[in-house]
Amino acid sequence: VTNPAEDNRPYALKCMRKGQVVALGQVEHVRNEKSLLEECQHPFLLRLVSTYKDHTYLYMLLELCQGGELFSRLLELKTLDEDTTRFYAGCIVLGLEALHGKDNIYRDLKPENILLDAQGYVKIVDFGFAKKVPDRTYTTCGTPEYVSPEMLEHDGHNKATDYWQVSLLRLHLRPC
Repeated sequence: VTNPAEDNRPYALKCMRKGQVVALGQVEHVRNEKSLLEECQHPFLLRLVSTYKDHTYLYMLLELCQGGELFSRLLELKTLDEDTTRFYAGCIVLGLEALHGKDNIYRDLKPENILLDAQGYVKIVDFGFAKKVPDRTYTTCGTPEYVSPEMLEHDGHNKATDYWQVSLLRLHLRPC
């Protein structure tokens, strides 16, 4: 999709059927994702350009990440060298810091939720589990393989849960 208001650059259009969002109980997730993307502008977070709706669909016009998924890159290469691993991890931590600076936690960091732009920079995507949390929350969510111990134990979790996921992600990027 091209946004005629901006240089004819290509964009991605995320289309969500309203009825399905309601049926799956995803209304709050979609609202959280929209407000977080509007609030947090950072080079390592996917940029929301605009939103639209009609009778059937909700639409999010997003920047296009032409470098593909980090997950696909890992499948192709099997492992990344130390410098590339540090680069990706640094970009991810900076993106998370931008979220945390506005009291948001991400809670679903995994290779499938990291895209690469055309220049090879990280873009954290899929903010459906992100939540504004000034202190602690007790909601269990995310991908089971990456869930932090405090979330599993229902002790309440905070921004530290995202850094737990970074440590697990690093193992996938550069196995010991």
